[in-house]
Amino acid sequence: MKRSFKFLGAAAVLLVAMSFQIIKTQLTVTIRNELGNTEQGVSVQLFETEEDYKNETNVAAQGVTDAKGVVKLKDLKATSYFVLAKKDDKDNFGGGEQTGKLEANRINKVTVVIQ
Repeated sequence: MKRSFKFLGAAAVLLVAMSFQIIKTQLTVTIRNELGNTEQGVSVQLFETEEDYKNETNVAAQGVTDAKGVVKLKDLKATSYFVLAKKDDKDNFGGGEQTGKLEANRINKVTVVIQ
């Protein structure tokens, strides 16, 4: 009888754990200016290829930084991306900012400098 209760308890824990959503691949991008301060209101775009990055076509994901200079991009592929960040006359274009390969089902982080 005790064994069956232990088994049922373990099965219940497993079912509860499985019901929680697994984290999808995400990228948190922090934007800083040339002085190292974070920048609010920066448009951030991700591209899968360098050609798309240079031509600014086929955007894979995009967003705008919050008051802390951060934008969170979700539901991404576990691949590397080219990052384009722009605000007014500041950007990172030409720097060829590329992330490393994102880890699947993780919250990945990168910092980009605009000037």
